[in-house]
Amino acid sequence: MKIWMQRVALTTVWAWGASGAWAGVLPGPVVNTQWLSSHLDQVQVLDLRASAKSFTADPEMEEVKGKKVVEEVGGHIAGSRLMEFKTIRVEREINGNKVKYMVPERAVFEKMVQDAGIDASKPIVIVPVGTSLADVNDGMRLYWQFKLYGEDQVAMLDGGMAAWLQEGKPYVKDPLAAKAGSWKSPADRTAQLFADSTEVAAISHRQSAQLIDGRDLPQYHGLSKRDYVYAYGHIENAKSLSPDTTFKKDGSAIKLLPANTYAGVLKAQGIDPAAPAVVYCNSGAQSSLPWFILSEVLGNQRAKQFDGSLHQWTLEKRPLVGAVPLQ
Repeated sequence: MKIWMQRVALTTVWAWGASGAWAGVLPGPVVNTQWLSSHLDQVQVLDLRASAKSFTADPEMEEVKGKKVVEEVGGHIAGSRLMEFKTIRVEREINGNKVKYMVPERAVFEKMVQDAGIDASKPIVIVPVGTSLADVNDGMRLYWQFKLYGEDQVAMLDGGMAAWLQEGKPYVKDPLAAKAGSWKSPADRTAQLFADSTEVAAISHRQSAQLIDGRDLPQYHGLSKRDYVYAYGHIENAKSLSPDTTFKKDGSAIKLLPANTYAGVLKAQGIDPAAPAVVYCNSGAQSSLPWFILSEVLGNQRAKQFDGSLHQWTLEKRPLVGAVPLQ
């Protein structure tokens, strides 16, 4: 029986196709609630939310067909540190344009993480709210920023706080105590993980790598757009990876799919899971999950994210294609 259980555990870890040398505590880029509850003393839990108010509030739960579901996330895992999503991206001036929603410069991000109370040399588990795909993308975005600045001992909690609560795991409502962290950025991987608009324009023209649009299909086809994107359509030669093909719903929790399912979804869209790729969306949040799928789940070390995405692209008056007539 012990041998069989060990085989199951190993299969669970390798099913994610973890991209790096996941030595130490973390089994891979994704952990589940059972693993986290058994390893809380060995990791730092970093809770990511749109608002701090719910951190000290009771969750709102109800029972649907005999199963607990979360109406509103409240409380937090004991010992959690907190970051608010609106604080982790900043405005930066690029080629004379003020571009919103960008990754902070290395020193600025380092201070943000320290101010959140995160220490060096201890694995980090990011816990998003988890009740919507936007929550998950927020968490993936923070994960990408950690990776960009050299942190390898970081993982995502599958299903986020919603999964933790609906599975009956304990929570607390203690106010967040101030704490200065000691985390330092181990490296700058901008060249490896960050694509700028010049590189994307060259890829679009030469088709030297795959461009992947992580937005909803109506936006890809130019039927709609966000107000901070100034044209309709998509970058020429970009392929669509619609968000509704990238997750499953478990009660109220958004969870990831197995690696082989992701590989199949990508191939069905004409995307090679192993080939060089740059992903983009409207502002660099929605594309974080496609990047995570390619890089961390499927182990594609040649996957980058176009951080400025279509907000920056259209600020620079670069062209989009594929806009269908609206009249």
